[in-house]
Amino acid sequence: MINEDEENIIPDDENEELNESSQEQGFDDVKVFSNKHFYENDENPEDTITKVTGMYKDWFLDYASYVILERAVPAIEDGFKPVQRRIMHSMKELDDGRYNKVANIVGHTMQYHPHGDASIGDAMVQIGQKDLLIDMQGNWGNILTGDSAAASRYIEARISKLGHDILYSPKITEWGMSYDGRRAEPVNLPVKFPLLLAQGAEGIAVGLSTKVLPHNFIELIDCSVKILKNKPFTLFPDFPTAGIADVSNYNDGMRGGRVRVRAKISQLDKQTLVITQIPFSTNTGTLIDSILKANEKGKIKVKKIEDNTAAEVEILIHLPPGVSPDKTIDALYAFTACETSVAPLGCVIENHKPLFIGVSDMLKISTHRTVDLLKRELEIQLEELENKWHFSTLEKIFIREEMYIDFKLYSDRESLYTYMYDRFKPFLKSFVREINDDDLQKLTQIPMIRITRFDSDKADDAISKLEAEMEQVKHHLNNIIDFAVDFFLKLKDKYGKGKERQTELRSFDTIEATKVVLRNTKLYVNKEEGFLGTGLKKDEYVADCSDIDDVIVFLRDGKMMVTKVDDKKFIGKDIIHIAIFDKNDKRTIYNMIYRDGKNGSTFIKRFNVSGVTRDKFYDLTQEKAGSMVSYFSANPNGEAEVVTILLRQVGSIKKLKWDLDFADIAIKGRASRGNTVTKYPIKKIELKEKGISTLRPRKIWFDDTVQRLNVDGRGELLGEFRPNDRILVVNQSGKLKTIIPELTTHFDEDMVVLEKWHPKKPISAIYYDGEKDRYYVKRFLVENENKEEIFISENEKSQLEIVSTDWRPVAEVIFAKVKGVQKENQTVDFEQFIAVKGIKALGNQLTTDKIKQVNLLEPLPFEEPEEEAPEEMEVSGEDNVSDDIHTELDDDGQITLSLD
Repeated sequence: MINEDEENIIPDDENEELNESSQEQGFDDVKVFSNKHFYENDENPEDTITKVTGMYKDWFLDYASYVILERAVPAIEDGFKPVQRRIMHSMKELDDGRYNKVANIVGHTMQYHPHGDASIGDAMVQIGQKDLLIDMQGNWGNILTGDSAAASRYIEARISKLGHDILYSPKITEWGMSYDGRRAEPVNLPVKFPLLLAQGAEGIAVGLSTKVLPHNFIELIDCSVKILKNKPFTLFPDFPTAGIADVSNYNDGMRGGRVRVRAKISQLDKQTLVITQIPFSTNTGTLIDSILKANEKGKIKVKKIEDNTAAEVEILIHLPPGVSPDKTIDALYAFTACETSVAPLGCVIENHKPLFIGVSDMLKISTHRTVDLLKRELEIQLEELENKWHFSTLEKIFIREEMYIDFKLYSDRESLYTYMYDRFKPFLKSFVREINDDDLQKLTQIPMIRITRFDSDKADDAISKLEAEMEQVKHHLNNIIDFAVDFFLKLKDKYGKGKERQTELRSFDTIEATKVVLRNTKLYVNKEEGFLGTGLKKDEYVADCSDIDDVIVFLRDGKMMVTKVDDKKFIGKDIIHIAIFDKNDKRTIYNMIYRDGKNGSTFIKRFNVSGVTRDKFYDLTQEKAGSMVSYFSANPNGEAEVVTILLRQVGSIKKLKWDLDFADIAIKGRASRGNTVTKYPIKKIELKEKGISTLRPRKIWFDDTVQRLNVDGRGELLGEFRPNDRILVVNQSGKLKTIIPELTTHFDEDMVVLEKWHPKKPISAIYYDGEKDRYYVKRFLVENENKEEIFISENEKSQLEIVSTDWRPVAEVIFAKVKGVQKENQTVDFEQFIAVKGIKALGNQLTTDKIKQVNLLEPLPFEEPEEEAPEEMEVSGEDNVSDDIHTELDDDGQITLSLD
């Protein structure tokens, strides 16, 4: 218990005493602070030190040390927590090659583990579900669905072949006493593999926790080999639930790192999504619950969910008509457990103390320990071979020299041994060690029948084989690193099949919740009174919105504000425009004409809005009293309309009416003054002609790393896109479509073509027709831009060989060798081979021969037709830009514009 009263601050001498008590428990770097235990590498050294007195001073530290060392945190030596180690030791004691009831194993383990059968059974199921050390039989639960295992009396287990190969070696195992002193148990198992990193570990103790993420079996072996060869390596987690992971902030598995994990979601059809892989630390039950909750809260819109998960994950999400599958996928990642964040924490026990360490160092320690274990096994093997060779040689000399004949002359053991030592003196140089009494005793116990049947040639052969084995072991010891590398590679060859990486590593794009949230409520406004909100249902409807949206509001006096959606909020009287606000939208241009002050001149300006502070008023005029907006329009694609200016009859003004084109006004920041329209009072401003976009075409890139479109310059530039331009997408399955370039679009994994679509540019392809067993060549144009179409035959054996969007493509066909005959390669000029036909046309037959490979060559030269582009204006997003257009009035009051 912690008390922060000043009276309980520990004096320096008592604090030292308490820290010394911690050191006795093995925690020599622990210091006691007011709110938690800090370690020497932690910051915040100025926290208040608080006194821990009474029973807590000793008993609490004893308990904390026990929980940390004996229950929650794995050992660096073998990667096991005590209960796991005791389970595997018990399974070895019970091992006879057959399955044992788990209940029987649990009961046997209780001789070593004093914490009850429930903890042992749960720990055993967790080990079994890793599918490495235990060969399971029966219902052991399902990590995908979260279903628990059957009762321990119904399921069976035995040690797996991998477990036998990497866990046990009694001759090099260090043994200690069990908790009751009746049995010996291993202090650490001689694990010859980075088991901790393969299985992962998670535990929480008193003031300490650990979370080591699982890693791939094959990659661990490859990295161990690289360590032994002094080569650099990188190590990232691999989860049994598969999924997609962003490990850019993994931080080597240490404190402060974070791994983002996503479910694998694809579009089955226009109204159905399918989840085939789930994030680590979730199951299908919790995942579906999170989707249903998001649906109830209105974050997403789902019609029905079907869970067909068995051996593989399959969750079908049916969408209502009109709901975008791409936006729903992003919303699932943003608002449900389809994306989770895992924080690793590498903490292990070394020399009875917690050690915070990264996975790279864990692997190095494990690899070098494996080398040491292999070396100790070889040394023991060599010693055993030398002893065997030693006695075999003694036996051969003993029988060959007929030393046994004179045994009857010696009545006592001492005189007999003296006689035998004397007889062996001429041969002492040939032995690997000295002869002792135990050797002589074994010789005197050789049965006479064995002596009479002794075959000297066979004995020499046996000794020669032992010498060859000894030389081999010595060679391994002299080249222990190479031997260890071979050991790892043999593990990989023997057990690596089926253990390939399951989790796809990919960088994630940041999903903005405001762009993907379902707008499940409606925004209303009372412009005259200045109120807005979702609760003003009797007032004017503005737009559909969500509770996390921002709203931009413009007032008649020239002020602007961005604020959160609320049930009811007062902004200011006389609202002239309100809309849902997107802070990253620089293509929405606001056209405005305002009067500067009560009797001042009138100005015209065009601007966009980005980078504002929420709930702060911005003045779009020159902040003079009486300023008023005379004309205002919001243009989502930078449209510039033409308006008619009508002046009041004042004095001798001759021309009271003229047209003004916003396209002549540069787009600047919201704080710019604008250009002068007139110094005379304006009677009325009328819209004469709606405008077209004055913005440059938008450049769009494709980032292959995250498989998403962007306008930030990341990845490959697809081109400049006007409002009606589309993107061509072709998949390996032979399907193609054209899409509007929306940044939320998701792309299939088998996509082979992604580029700006030119409607007049033909698509060329070579494909295999599974029904006719022939290869065909075809060229075609996209006929329906709003429909996904398949351009190869729909037989299940049909497959696309190559596809090209060049104007004049050329391909090389390499034929397979048939009966030792190799046909010359064929060059295909698509333009000469076939004319452009319909997308459903079969095409021209390429060949009846068996094809080995088809390669695209450099296309023939062709000058692409230039596209006519209208004159466009570039947007300047900077505020306070000086005017570069000067305006003057002629004698008739007409505005004139001149560029600097």
